[in-house]
Amino acid sequence: MNRIKTWLNQYEPMTLITFACLAGGLFLLQRLTSEVLEGETLNFDQAVLLWLRQPGDLGQPIGPQWFAHAVGDITSLGGVTVLALLTLLATVYLLLDRRTVIAVFLFFSVFSGWLASTGLKLLVARARPDIVPHLVDVGDHSFPSGHAMVSAVTYLTLGVLLARTQKYRATRIFVMGAGIFLAVIIGLSRIYLGVHYPTDVLAGWVAGSLWALGCWLVSKRFIARTADEAGSERR
Repeated sequence: MNRIKTWLNQYEPMTLITFACLAGGLFLLQRLTSEVLEGETLNFDQAVLLWLRQPGDLGQPIGPQWFAHAVGDITSLGGVTVLALLTLLATVYLLLDRRTVIAVFLFFSVFSGWLASTGLKLLVARARPDIVPHLVDVGDHSFPSGHAMVSAVTYLTLGVLLARTQKYRATRIFVMGAGIFLAVIIGLSRIYLGVHYPTDVLAGWVAGSLWALGCWLVSKRFIARTADEAGSERR
């Protein structure tokens, strides 16, 4: 018991909570992947996609035309081009601000997250939904949603790094909330457009959040001190 108490005292409560979230997230992702491979979620997935389409014309989504156009714009925020440009610009900014370690960390966090997403897609190899017409062009596997996962990795990692530069708690909460909000609406847009099953998007959110949490732990353990020292030197 004393050894357990000693070990717990070495870590902050937030770090322990993060470890618990990582364990729970990994279990959820494993169970979800297993259910998808066994076909247990297919009826639910198809029912949601059908509910989002006009009963008499499955090629038409529910809602007004302007809403469908807006969803198409939102889904672009999770595309490879937008996320790559955003990551590149943020990396260059950090390099110019003489935060080299954080810049390299950001780049490899997003890049490794993209590789993990691709690897999971190839491992599960789930076909794209064919019960409704796709409203945008797609060409790879379906599970997990790359848009949901990589946008979660990118926006949450950017949110964590940006939140650390904010003085007030309210602004830190807003920055993190904005990252979560973007990841959520991007994932939902993929379901609305008919190119992903709901479970694809859920798995993408879980996997992306796990990756971002892991990156946060690494940055907290190995980068915070370096960033503080760099900031002291500039002052």
